[in-house]
Amino acid sequence: MIPGMGRMNPRMMKKLQKQLEKATEEIDATKVIIETPEKTIVFDQPSVTIMDMMGQKTYQIVGEPSEIENEEDGIPEEDIELVMAQAGVSREKAISALEECDGEPAEAIIKLVGG
Repeated sequence: MIPGMGRMNPRMMKKLQKQLEKATEEIDATKVIIETPEKTIVFDQPSVTIMDMMGQKTYQIVGEPSEIENEEDGIPEEDIELVMAQAGVSREKAISALEECDGEPAEAIIKLVGG
């Protein structure tokens, strides 16, 4: 319970509700990625809302996340995703090509597309 809310009249409550509505904005996001040292959390087609209160922005993400354990071999997630997108291959093939090419994304892409 918020202190003092019991004494607030209905007009004040409506005014506060309108202020909250003005401070909230929906974002048309297609993907949200959260990276931690242990894993990467990916939300595809999430619902993202921003609330701006007193200059502080808070992001709310709603959706079904998928978790990817970070690779032990130290290949950055961005490189894996780049190779997957550019060569049109699975995650496993991208990682394998990056390992064979000493972690060089450009070489891995060339190897996979046969250029």
